[in-house]
Amino acid sequence: MHQCRTFYLNVYRLAVLLWFWLSLVPGALAAQSPLMLANVYRAGMPLADYWISEKYDGVRAYWDGRRLLTRGGEPIAAPSWFTAGWPARAMDGELWAGRGQFAQAVSTVRTQVPQEQAWRAMRFMVFDLPQEPGVFDQRLCALQALVQTLQLPWVSAVVQSKVADHVALQAMLVRVVAAGGEGLMLHRGGSRYLAERNDDLLKFKPYDDSEAVVIGYTPGKGKYVGMVGALLVQTPNGLRFKLGSGLSDALRRQPPALGSTVTYRYRGINASGIPRFAVFMRIREE
Repeated sequence: MHQCRTFYLNVYRLAVLLWFWLSLVPGALAAQSPLMLANVYRAGMPLADYWISEKYDGVRAYWDGRRLLTRGGEPIAAPSWFTAGWPARAMDGELWAGRGQFAQAVSTVRTQVPQEQAWRAMRFMVFDLPQEPGVFDQRLCALQALVQTLQLPWVSAVVQSKVADHVALQAMLVRVVAAGGEGLMLHRGGSRYLAERNDDLLKFKPYDDSEAVVIGYTPGKGKYVGMVGALLVQTPNGLRFKLGSGLSDALRRQPPALGSTVTYRYRGINASGIPRFAVFMRIREE
């Protein structure tokens, strides 16, 4: 009996130590996203295989058939009328307030008590049916039919089209960005829905962007004395660098919390692997 108690006590201690170690690693205890995530488009990829659409600059949202959730699995407090009549089928899309209205979309989604007027300006742009069988070519047909049956002006099927080559794709990007859009998405027609980051889904924007976790701060100097000078961030592959460009005075006074994920844009990679000319864009909304 004594040996059994000792054994289980040791197992308990190991479990506590493991939990403590994981809690020190940013994101280690976070639930995995059930969503397909995008890689970056590279020139020379077989464009004939892909559908092209605008990249909507809003908040990624997932309808699981009962609830509207964020990318991180947190419930979204949408008004009851917004999701009334939605199907008992999963839908993957973007909560979008219009071009150039990212901050408005985030503010609307983050509010725990739905603001009627703000939600009236929101649209759910549906681009996939995660649980639908078949490849994207087939899911796209099902998606368009489903959205059409809903007959809700705030639920739209994302328009998909084809391009002939990289020159045509670049021209499409220029038109979308000139009109205030963020960029393009490319979705491989022959792909099944996989909840992982892969080349079946690609993003194409005028600049590169990525994400990193905030692990510290550097003190401000000069006019920023008493504030944060830069965020110390760490990439998923363990690289650390300072991210100061793009921080507003408000963010320098009240910076993103330790452990939060931020998005930054950059232009290429140094020989050391550090992003060149990195500029803070936003805190990632879970």
